[in-house]
Amino acid sequence: MAVKITDECISCDACAQECPVAAILEDGNEKNPSDVFYVKPESCVECVGHADEPRCVEACPTEGAIVWDMPYTMDFNEYYKEGNEAGTYKIREHKKKGLMLPEVKEMPFIDSIDMSDRESHATIGNW
Repeated sequence: MAVKITDECISCDACAQECPVAAILEDGNEKNPSDVFYVKPESCVECVGHADEPRCVEACPTEGAIVWDMPYTMDFNEYYKEGNEAGTYKIREHKKKGLMLPEVKEMPFIDSIDMSDRESHATIGNW
């Protein structure tokens, strides 16, 4: 996933329109486990190959609504598996491949982001 939308989200839809891989679901979507917009961790590419920083952040008008999360890589497979079981994430289940955890398909991420920022879910961008 690498980015996460928090309860600070005002559900304005600006982020979803900017996502180049359609990884953001609106509140009320059956695949969304939260009450605000949700970034599908198995789809988010942190805009690697699309922009210098996540485009959702550039579009978001609300400070603290989009924060860093852990990279969607094998190193964090258990993190996402446990989050899925707890209902924090709703990882897509493929008919043949099963739960699309990082062990099935890792996603690109911005490797220059400090892990302490990811662990603390630091706000992305400047307001």
